[in-house]
Amino acid sequence: MSSHNDTFAASGSSPTEKPVFDFGVRDEGTIWLFTPLTPAALRFLSEHIEDNAQYFGDSLAVEHRYVYALLLGLREHGLKAVRA
Repeated sequence: MSSHNDTFAASGSSPTEKPVFDFGVRDEGTIWLFTPLTPAALRFLSEHIEDNAQYFGDSLAVEHRYVYALLLGLREHGLKAVRA
């Protein structure tokens, strides 16, 4: 078992438990799409993202230069993201 913290790797603690991710994230080049997957993700968007933010369908569209800061903010609020 690996000792590093990788959200894409299984923990090995229970083969029947699936990790819960709050956002699915897709890299579309200059724009990244953050798709909320849980009620907590929807709450985060309504409480922390400006009303004039751009959406593509249900996904928050984020310029690539802001992705790292958003991922840090999600982590600080106990939310998890996974590449979709």
